[in-house]
Amino acid sequence: MTIEQINAQYGKIPPQAVEVEEAVLGALMLERDAYITVADIIDTKSFYKEEHQKIFEVIKYLSTHEKPVDLLMVTQELKNKNLLDEVGGPLMITQLTSRVASAAHIEFHSRIIAQKFIQREMIRVSTEIQTKAYDDAIDVDDLIDFSETALFQIAEGNIKRETIPIKTLLREAAVLIEEASKRDDHLSGAPSGFTAVDRMTSGWQKTDLIIIAARPSMGKTAFVLSMARNMAVEHKVPVGVFSLEMSSIQLVNRLLSAETELGSDKIKNGRLVGWEWDHFHRKLAILDDAPLFIDDTPALSIFEFRAKCRRLKLQHNIGAVIVDYLQLMTAGTDSRGSREQEVSMISRSLKAIAKELDIPVIALSQLNRSVESREGKRPQLSDLRESGAIEQDADIVIFIHRPEYYQITEDEDGNSLIGIAEIIIAKHRNGAVGDVRLSFKKSLAKFADMENIIPEEIGGGQYGQKLQSKMNVDSGDSYRKGAIPVNTSFDNDKFSHYENSGGEHIPF
Repeated sequence: MTIEQINAQYGKIPPQAVEVEEAVLGALMLERDAYITVADIIDTKSFYKEEHQKIFEVIKYLSTHEKPVDLLMVTQELKNKNLLDEVGGPLMITQLTSRVASAAHIEFHSRIIAQKFIQREMIRVSTEIQTKAYDDAIDVDDLIDFSETALFQIAEGNIKRETIPIKTLLREAAVLIEEASKRDDHLSGAPSGFTAVDRMTSGWQKTDLIIIAARPSMGKTAFVLSMARNMAVEHKVPVGVFSLEMSSIQLVNRLLSAETELGSDKIKNGRLVGWEWDHFHRKLAILDDAPLFIDDTPALSIFEFRAKCRRLKLQHNIGAVIVDYLQLMTAGTDSRGSREQEVSMISRSLKAIAKELDIPVIALSQLNRSVESREGKRPQLSDLRESGAIEQDADIVIFIHRPEYYQITEDEDGNSLIGIAEIIIAKHRNGAVGDVRLSFKKSLAKFADMENIIPEEIGGGQYGQKLQSKMNVDSGDSYRKGAIPVNTSFDNDKFSHYENSGGEHIPF
């Protein structure tokens, strides 16, 4: 329904400022650079009168093609486009220039036009929502999706960012640097909880879009769950997790399995014995206090996602959002075109949400099958599935690669790759690229720093031992393998003995 039809239905004149529109058009023809002032404030559709829209479109054309914008040039261009008579003839154009003496107030006047346009758009959209709400044939989810999409498009089209003087930005940068220097970890962003990864990234930075990609069975979900746990439990960073593939209960069971180290089957089937129940409830209490929020809405549209993220930011001040995974999202009910175009739109929107909410958005992504035919099976940027826009929009692209999955058990130096995950930072817009290694305990679906891995799982010898770390359970728990002699040392110098408060050797 057009704004004119709405007027006829309700008998009201829509918000408008015709005289202000005339003043702005006249000012644009008086000063050459006036268009630059208003370009970020108004556009052709901002004008109420159709004649004014046509005149502004010509002024816009002349300005963007670096041609003079004055009474004569605008009149001539309108004539060339056979629009001169439609807008009122040469006399009308001349009268516009007499409305104002200069372009001194053009910015203020343009903002009035923009405000009236937004008011008209809100009336139009609200009327359409009302009409659809009375239609019983329309599914309520589609109605909500339409409403959010329509309002989002109005907001998106009118969010303008002002240019900021370097002096202001330098002060903000200095404050952030000073804050980072006071932190024990010296990270400027939200910690992932993985020391090696954080050293490369300095933490997940605000406004960044981080893509974590891998082939199936590499542990994508396990990686982000371990990371979400670290952020929420160890660093008290509120995290929103959107799971489009697994249910919320499945995710929680995975978290409990990794936290308790009791194994997923035991957790899922409740086959726990005496001490295991005590251990289970102790770990449950740790996760119970974590500011972790899980949403398992299937086929989530980008507009629903944006609305949910806004609510999480408003209600819980979330510091990061995780999406599992990008290709399962939809662009909305009105999306048309190829799947590649749809994924590109989703990717751009995720980046826009990161900037709007000033948080890192971490999205999982699939890889195509090209990696399977490559020697060594190492993924690369061209393997990102369905859209090259993912690589373009992302600030960081990380691949998870487990050579053990492909029966590659040793690296070039003869070091064991069993229980090892290679975290490949393939793109880093604001930092270095490179590889780091984490341990991966498949039975627990758990990633951890290399320092926490049992040596025999990476070819390090007969004995295992535990270091005090945020990824390990407390020193009162039981572990695998035999007791560790006090003087035990390892060739890789990554391990040392661990004793409890009573001086006993802790058995593994």
